[in-house]
Amino acid sequence: MTAPDELVRAVEATLFASEEAMSVEALAAHLGGIETAQVRAALDELTHHYRERGIRLVERGKLWHFETAPEMAHLLRREREHLRRLSRAATEVLAIIAYHEPVSRAEIESIRGVQTARGTLDVLMEAGWVRMAGRREVPGRPVIYATTTEFLEHFGLASRRDLPGIDELRAAGLLDAIDETLEDAMQFDGPEEGDGDDRAEADDDFISGDLPD
Repeated sequence: MTAPDELVRAVEATLFASEEAMSVEALAAHLGGIETAQVRAALDELTHHYRERGIRLVERGKLWHFETAPEMAHLLRREREHLRRLSRAATEVLAIIAYHEPVSRAEIESIRGVQTARGTLDVLMEAGWVRMAGRREVPGRPVIYATTTEFLEHFGLASRRDLPGIDELRAAGLLDAIDETLEDAMQFDGPEEGDGDDRAEADDDFISGDLPD
């Protein structure tokens, strides 16, 4: 008969090498038909042994496996934070699309009062927050843009109905840089003939608004 200490080591080695959690019955079968009571005793001894160590032996849904001790988990996380800031122009365009989708580039420019560089929309689409939603059925059939599911997920929104109002944004201190533009975006009813000018936007005026990696 296998000595108790050898069985404990065998159970330990089996669980350590296993790619998946194992049941008592699976352990017993793997170890040559050892009685399940013996396996349980070995598991109890190992659980006690690892109680104060950097890893723990735990049972989840009648399956046993090793896992990192909760208080040590932070040592194994490798968080690399790559901050890619949205430019002021991109932030304004994203706000306009979110509050007025589907919206065409001409409508965006009408609200902002400046031309929208091609790269601005490209950045938002590359981030996965904006998509082409078809074409407006008017002369010229301009492309119209809308937000995506990824946009809702990133900002923790169930739907566009959960977008904050102007008072909420101001109270959160998020309107310092683009207060007037956002107010215009929320209140805009549509482009008017003659709106806008020929000023090109500056995309290098960065403000916070992190893009996903």
